[in-house]
Amino acid sequence: MKKLLVLCLFIFGLFFALSNFQGLATQGTFDSIVLDFKESVPETEIAAEIEAIAKQYNVSPRLNSEFSRSDNLYIVKGDKNLLKNLKKSGLAKETEYIEPNYLYRALEVPNDPNYNQQWNLRSVNIEQAWDDTKGSGITVAVIDTGISQVPDLKQTEFVKGYDFVNDKVDAIDDNGHGTHVAGTVAQSTNNGYGVAGIAYEANLMPLKVLSAEGSGTISDIAEAIKFAADNKADVINMSLGGGGESQLMQEAINYANQKGVVVIAAAGNSNENSASYPARYPNVIGVSAIDATGEKAFYSNFGAGVDISAPGGSTKDNKTGGILQETIDYQTGQPIFDYYQGTSMASPHVAGVAALVKASGVNEPQEVLQVLKQSARKVQEDPLNHFGAGHLDAAAAVKLALKGQISFRDFFRWLRDNGYLNLRFWIDGGAVALLPKVLMVIGSYLLAWFLRNYFPFAWSWSLTGGLVAGSSGLFFLRGIYIFDLPQWPFRVAGSSIPELGNIVQGSSVLNPLFASVLIPGVLVVLLLGHPTWKWFAIGSALGVASCLAVSAVLSPAVWGLGDGTWARLFLIANALLCYGIARLAAKPSEQIA
Repeated sequence: MKKLLVLCLFIFGLFFALSNFQGLATQGTFDSIVLDFKESVPETEIAAEIEAIAKQYNVSPRLNSEFSRSDNLYIVKGDKNLLKNLKKSGLAKETEYIEPNYLYRALEVPNDPNYNQQWNLRSVNIEQAWDDTKGSGITVAVIDTGISQVPDLKQTEFVKGYDFVNDKVDAIDDNGHGTHVAGTVAQSTNNGYGVAGIAYEANLMPLKVLSAEGSGTISDIAEAIKFAADNKADVINMSLGGGGESQLMQEAINYANQKGVVVIAAAGNSNENSASYPARYPNVIGVSAIDATGEKAFYSNFGAGVDISAPGGSTKDNKTGGILQETIDYQTGQPIFDYYQGTSMASPHVAGVAALVKASGVNEPQEVLQVLKQSARKVQEDPLNHFGAGHLDAAAAVKLALKGQISFRDFFRWLRDNGYLNLRFWIDGGAVALLPKVLMVIGSYLLAWFLRNYFPFAWSWSLTGGLVAGSSGLFFLRGIYIFDLPQWPFRVAGSSIPELGNIVQGSSVLNPLFASVLIPGVLVVLLLGHPTWKWFAIGSALGVASCLAVSAVLSPAVWGLGDGTWARLFLIANALLCYGIARLAAKPSEQIA
């Protein structure tokens, strides 16, 4: 017992330390130090301390401004050594805090006049990323309908591409789709015209594989992938897709991956539970689309093959909810600024950020993927994998890449920043409600122990399995996602019996048919005559009783009954009924007769 107590204290202490671990967060620069004296310290004592500091360290502390006197806020020029000495001195007892007077700077905002209409760029925190890199030296191949050098691409560098549709060198766009996509990646920026692009110092490689009608063959796309890899592209964007799996395409993708090319593709626009190809292939980063509110765009595919989400826009209610770039009018060929929507628009956001990550020194495709996923803003409730690792965050990705933070220590920092190392995150719900689940399991075992006092029985795997199935399920499986496998088995195994009615749609509201005595009652009736499975039915009834009781206290939400008194009464009544049938079934058969 003593060893168990020591182990529990150690684990608690470890979690507490990790939740407060500061990791490798960005350390700013400073050339002065803030001294904030407590308001309770008399002015005479403050004056004496200031004079002592001046003499000892040969510095000149001063009030920060004419408004600082009431707050006793002083500034002193100094470096890390002075900061350390001041913190160690007795001065710490008389101050609220002694800290660096960090230097902040204005985030870069481009002078493109229509940048304020690009909600999508601000939503991925691009301005902070631009403080570190704009993608210089990186080449992004846009495999699409070609690219026309519209006015807002005049300052963007182009490298040699190819038109696989018409078998010629100049890959001119005759549709508008490819030019729009290319604009998101690298629209000329800070040129006082039009809009901005994500990696606007990167090079564009135009590869035309789609005709004016927007369709193309797998053979052309596969050749374009190999062309990009052979001609030193760093990133490939494919805002295209379909339903057919191809060995030729997979071979081309693997070839590019082996040559260090990051391959990115759109998940598809049919609102289906799986990404289309090529996004669904291994070694491809599949991108789903979100709208301006951060929700899944109504058209976006989801599920298997989705690695991350990015702005794809929605023009259903308002055209300005789409993604604005300069492209061409497919009818006239003239340049126009237009709002598009689709996973085709989401994919180049990720391609642009991948270019920024590569420009920051992370080269291997798998490492780039890990940076994008670890830096993404996680969506806590995502049972159907609408968002993959989360929402794309350019600033966090670049910061992670620049620090070389693919390491054990920095993985802990990422866990902390996403809340996983904070005990409150788990207790309050988090990705999976840990505390309620533990209470449900413990409660089911306590009910079984209580029942055992009246009707002695031996513990068995069937009883234990029933307790788990009824109370919590293997809830840790609910967060597991394996590429290209159906996800419903994990959601089923990760859910308890009362939760089975709402796992498909991912709702947290309990279905009254499942969250009741109905299923345990049916199990008892069917299995009562079996010497082994009878105990699974009894365990399930006890587990469901515990699950419903805990839910009644912590989250009484039931379809048709709301989340108030009626829902709570329903859950408590059914918990008592579940315990009652378990008690009845545990009686020896002669007592029942």
